[in-house]
Amino acid sequence: MARVSDEELVRLARELGDKLLARGWMLATAESCTGGWVGQLLTALPGSSQWYERGFITYANAAKTEMLGVPAGLIEAHGAVSEEIAGAMAAGALKHSHAQATLAISGIAGPGGGSPQKPVGLVCYGWALKDGTLMSSTCRLDGDREEIRSRAVAAALRGLIDLLE
Repeated sequence: MARVSDEELVRLARELGDKLLARGWMLATAESCTGGWVGQLLTALPGSSQWYERGFITYANAAKTEMLGVPAGLIEAHGAVSEEIAGAMAAGALKHSHAQATLAISGIAGPGGGSPQKPVGLVCYGWALKDGTLMSSTCRLDGDREEIRSRAVAAALRGLIDLLE
């Protein structure tokens, strides 16, 4: 598997920006394994300040709790890489921002850190909207660390684009 091209990532970012702008909405992001890649991608676009409000990089579990309000007990019960946590991250980003839409990513990008239950390439996503919509999903991505992270960014953007359609 190859890394998602910069051109494809920019195309997805622009498409998402257009959808948010058409609604007059702001976006907040909550990222773990992607380390701010989504935020960097979005803010590289001219005019993104019209629809991108803030990003939370919550790599450590304590950061998820402190910045997003994810209960420590929920992390203990499900692990940081789970749909429960990705959903809680998305909901927390909504609560701790002025945004009307959020996306969250938590995963195991590798090369280490995986287990038989949660292998390298497992990525969980969460999306939340101001109307109370909260969705999450999980996928398994193949590739090296860079490929997994780029594909996770693309999947998170596509997920929110689909939700806004």
